[in-house]
Amino acid sequence: MRVWWTAAVAATMVLGLALDGAHGEDFYRGKQIRLIVGTASGQDYDAWGRLIGRHITRHIPGNPTFITENMPGAGHIIATNYLYGVAAQDGTIVGMVTRNITDAALLNFQNVRFDPAKFNWIGSPEVNHRAFFASPKAGLTKASELFEKEIIVGVTGPGQGVTTAPILLKKTLDMKIRVVSGYKAPQDIVLALQKGEVGGFVDTIGGPNDARAQWVKSGQLIPLLTMEEEPVAWLKVPTVFEFTKTEEQRDIFSLFAANLLLGRPMLAPPNVPADRVNILRRAYDATMKDPAFLKEAQAMGFEINAQTGEKIEALVKQTMATPREIVEKAEAMSKL
Repeated sequence: MRVWWTAAVAATMVLGLALDGAHGEDFYRGKQIRLIVGTASGQDYDAWGRLIGRHITRHIPGNPTFITENMPGAGHIIATNYLYGVAAQDGTIVGMVTRNITDAALLNFQNVRFDPAKFNWIGSPEVNHRAFFASPKAGLTKASELFEKEIIVGVTGPGQGVTTAPILLKKTLDMKIRVVSGYKAPQDIVLALQKGEVGGFVDTIGGPNDARAQWVKSGQLIPLLTMEEEPVAWLKVPTVFEFTKTEEQRDIFSLFAANLLLGRPMLAPPNVPADRVNILRRAYDATMKDPAFLKEAQAMGFEINAQTGEKIEALVKQTMATPREIVEKAEAMSKL
């Protein structure tokens, strides 16, 4: 009887070790990881995702292959819903979606079927700034003129900062902004601005050396204000908080500014095993320091200001805990 029991225990231990291996460092050997990007090919998130994908597999035990798939639509909501409720939750599917999904969930945007706090956040390569830009043809050179002269601003779909920001500026601060919707992507608004269809737009901008910053330096875009609490020194424009007059206004814009700290986040579905999440996070961290990755990022005009998955997770949970009365006011003010 003792021999049988000992053999059974040994077999159980061997099986346990095999299962641990399947869920641990050997899991990715021979596997393929799919990165779902919430934009069309060629946009910023797509470029970042493909860049990271070309380098991260060197840092994942087992060296899996890595492919990028685009799933655009509804301000990244289609891709985020897929990652939350449809995608395999075993660590073979990850995503890169907009930092604005926290706003989309908090403000009850249509068709949102995800809870940002339940995702497994892997990391972000950068922290952006969000600014209001005007065309030189619009005739505005400083933010205070937004209270005096109307400007036509192009926006995309709900759930994106490019849309929510000008609506909040119009409704919360009474700036003279006429919102024109229907553009598929920020790049389309830039083309519309060049054609004279619109006079301005809100979008993100990285450091002083990135591609969009060159438009500012060349005079193609005039920055009027930024949407975060701390000034961006090199842009030399005021923040929106210099124009707020009430605590409620400041609370609304603070909620909206919080997602900027998320950068361009990469995440995994909610129920991926913890050991695989850790593998992905550590591989991501190593990629952000990889000389080959840094060299290619620099060649593409990208500036690295990496955020860990743990830091993003904490920021998301903090944002999702925003008092309901502030959220409800922001929700009312952010609708077209």
